Amino acid sequence: MASKTSAVADEPIEVLIALHDKFDLMDFAGPVEVLTTALHDANDPSSKVFDVTIAAGEPKVLSEQGVIIGSQCSWKEAHERLNDFDVLIVIGGNSAETLEKKAEPLDLITAYAELQKNDPSRERTLLSVCTGSLFLAKAGILSGLSATTHADYITTLEILCSRVVIEGKGDHTDVIEDARYVVNNLRFEIGDEDDNPYVRRKSDAGRRPSNARKGSMSFKGASRRESIARRAAMRLGGLRVITAGGVASGVDAALYLVSILVDEESANGVARLMQWTWTKGVVVDGLDV
Repeated sequence: MASKTSAVADEPIEVLIALHDKFDLMDFAGPVEVLTTALHDANDPSSKVFDVTIAAGEPKVLSEQGVIIGSQCSWKEAHERLNDFDVLIVIGGNSAETLEKKAEPLDLITAYAELQKNDPSRERTLLSVCTGSLFLAKAGILSGLSATTHADYITTLEILCSRVVIEGKGDHTDVIEDARYVVNNLRFEIGDEDDNPYVRRKSDAGRRPSNARKGSMSFKGASRRESIARRAAMRLGGLRVITAGGVASGVDAALYLVSILVDEESANGVARLMQWTWTKGVVVDGLDV
C-alpha cells in the first residue's frame, strides 16, 4: 500500500479491528455496521469509504455471546502490516482474562502508538469500544489524556490509569463518566490553534454544537493542512485517541469517526439508514461537529 500522510486520499481508509477471544459482539458489530455503510456519495453505492480488516489469534473467533466471526489476518500479520492502517479499533469483552494474560491486542496497541510517534507525518486514529479502553490504559496510552469506558468499569479504568502514574510511567488520566465517547488530539487544518474559533479550552464554560465545519479531515478538501511539526509535538505524535462508553456507544463513536474523516452529512446519512439517534460525545479542547 502506498504511503499516505493522512486519511484523505483516493484509496479507501484502511481500518484494522482487533478481535480477542470472547470479545463482545455488539462492540464489534456496531462500528462495523457504521463503517461499512458510509459512502462518499450517497447516490453511488460503490463509493465505500472504509476497508475493514479483522485481526485475531485464530481464523475463527468466538464472541462472548457465542457467535463466531472469521478473521482475515493473524496477530503476526497484523503487526507486519500495521503501517497500512489508518484506524485501529479495539473491542471490549473478556477484559479481565486478557489483562491478566497480557495477551493481544495489548502489544498491537503499543506498536500502533509507537508507529505514530515515530512517524507523525501520517494521520492515525486509535478507537476503543467499551472495556477496550482498559487495554489502552494498561498499555499506558491514556497517560495525560481523557477517557471513558462502560459505566460498570469506571473504577477499574481509574485504577489502571493511576498505576501508570504511581509507577512513574505516565501522567494522570481524566476519566469522564456518562460520556458516549471522548476524543483526544483534536486537530484542524485551518488557522492557528490559538486563533481557531472551532477550538475551545477546558476553562471555557460549557459546550455548544457547531455546524460551522464538517470535520477536521473532510474529503472535500481544504487549502491548508496542519503542520507535521505541530502534530509531532502532540502526545503520542498526534495519534487521535477515541474511547467509547459501554457497548452501543461504539456506534456513536464510529459515527463521529465518519464525520471527521468524511463529513457530517455522510455520518448523518449512516445514522438515518441505521435508524439510530446519534448521541454526541466529549471532544477535549474542542467542539463536537
